[in-house]
Amino acid sequence: MKMNSTRQLSETQMQTAFKSTKKANAALDLSVKSWFVIALTGQWAFALYILLVYVVSQFVGIELGNVVPAQSFKKADGVDLAFAFLHVIPAAYLSILGCTQLIPALRNNYRAFHRWNGRIFFTLGISGALTGLYLQWGAGFRLSDIGSLGITLNGILIPVAIFFAWKHAINKRFDLHMRWAVHSFLLVNAVWTFRLYLMGWYMVNQGPNGNNSTLDGPADIMLSFACYLLPMALAELYFWSKKQKHSKPIWWATSVMFVGALITLIGVVSAALMMWAPRINMVLQAL
Repeated sequence: MKMNSTRQLSETQMQTAFKSTKKANAALDLSVKSWFVIALTGQWAFALYILLVYVVSQFVGIELGNVVPAQSFKKADGVDLAFAFLHVIPAAYLSILGCTQLIPALRNNYRAFHRWNGRIFFTLGISGALTGLYLQWGAGFRLSDIGSLGITLNGILIPVAIFFAWKHAINKRFDLHMRWAVHSFLLVNAVWTFRLYLMGWYMVNQGPNGNNSTLDGPADIMLSFACYLLPMALAELYFWSKKQKHSKPIWWATSVMFVGALITLIGVVSAALMMWAPRINMVLQAL
């Protein structure tokens, strides 16, 4: 009788633990989906900004220098200007369709689209990294040497991550492919994330705090590395938490992931209000 009671108690504890872990995993997935919706909204808003400010503006007679925030872009001409457009315009495609690579339903049910979209994403990602490095160190678009180190490292890491994502896809190690593809996505979008973090930092602090006009203040340098290291760390936390069998570490990871989603939300709203919307409005008024 005592043995049966012990067995029933053990089974009850196992069922309770299973239900708790199931709830924790559901909350974890919700945190990731929340981030995805916020990021997708921000990506599409950024794509609209690029298309209107860098493309449509040229057809309605607006001087590029009046709507483009980068001072170095305004002074560029010839080959440097061509590289600048080659660097910026493809970002619209990356922003519109890049996030679709992360949607399981599209990945599983439309594999041909996933493969070709991934190839285009990887190609444009490497192109963006190389043209970005040229613009910074060849064309002199950087505002300062120290302030450019974070984004320079980002540009170097992009081809590395894409290589491993491609290699594991060829070898049909799709678990590792997904991991490196996620890191590739985050690295390719790091400059977008930097805009979110910078504008979010301004909003939270009600103005610059450790920032300066050459982007080499302590806060600027921190954000230039955090714009890809923080999202990559969160991605690794997610992959780690999916392997956990107990609910506590999953709940802990979920809490951190929700904080990451909140940071992204603050950044998207801040960048939209302070950076994208005013320039989009300038172009729309000229139509």
